[in-house]
Amino acid sequence: MRNLVERLLVFFIGLPIVLLLVLVFSQNNHLLLNLTILIFSALGALEFRTILGQKNLNISAPEAAILGAFTPLACTLVVSFGITWRVLPAVFIIGATWLMISQVFTNQENLNSYINRVAAGFVLMIYPGLFMSWFIQMAVFDQAELVILIFLLIVQLNDAFAWASGMLFGKNNRMILAASPGKSIAGFVCGMIASVFTGILATHILPSVFTSTLMASPLAGAILGFVVGIAAIMGDLCESALKRSAGIKDSGKLILGRGGALDSIDSLALAAPVYYLFYMYLFT
Repeated sequence: MRNLVERLLVFFIGLPIVLLLVLVFSQNNHLLLNLTILIFSALGALEFRTILGQKNLNISAPEAAILGAFTPLACTLVVSFGITWRVLPAVFIIGATWLMISQVFTNQENLNSYINRVAAGFVLMIYPGLFMSWFIQMAVFDQAELVILIFLLIVQLNDAFAWASGMLFGKNNRMILAASPGKSIAGFVCGMIASVFTGILATHILPSVFTSTLMASPLAGAILGFVVGIAAIMGDLCESALKRSAGIKDSGKLILGRGGALDSIDSLALAAPVYYLFYMYLFT
């Protein structure tokens, strides 16, 4: 019951904030939203650092936050301030160079963990920051606020319907997944229906943004909802697998009813590049 109350509280407080960021504060190609994504990427990287530390893949907290924010920061500079796209590979080179050379001239004790630290650093440059940077890049589309809104609805309605239907109808049809034993077939099916329906509905109520020249628009919307729904579910499962591998339940305690920052963006992270690429192919 407490978990339900916390989830509803977060929903009714968080939803208006997100809608304001997407629909009202769209200046500089959604600068405020982009900065929010950057912050959550840095916080997610800090939480992922803790997970990696359980497997002796240790890196300092400041380095984790910086590496996690590197790519979202570069994308924000490009999207919101018009900096050249060449900055994107540059930040990877800077981060990789730092990881490779920063502890070459060190004592033997630190050198023994050199490969663990480098491996942790490279992972933190990729997840969640690199994945979330595709979210920021959505701001370059025409009528970006509507494109972003539908992305959020496809992902979040998938999660909401999966959770609610799993609570109501999932007791006797668990999927028996080692990564997340609580997931149910009912939750999966209802979540996917919500995603597909949202994709189809978008083509009817927002034809200026979701009209396809490749096929019937409702079919394109259904495909978009389906692939993004699958990616969102896989994002949640992958993060669950990371936590279970490390022997922890939540990545953090930042948000009531959800856990940490990484728990809140895991579905968005994997779904963002999928949505961006399929939207670009199907509707632009």
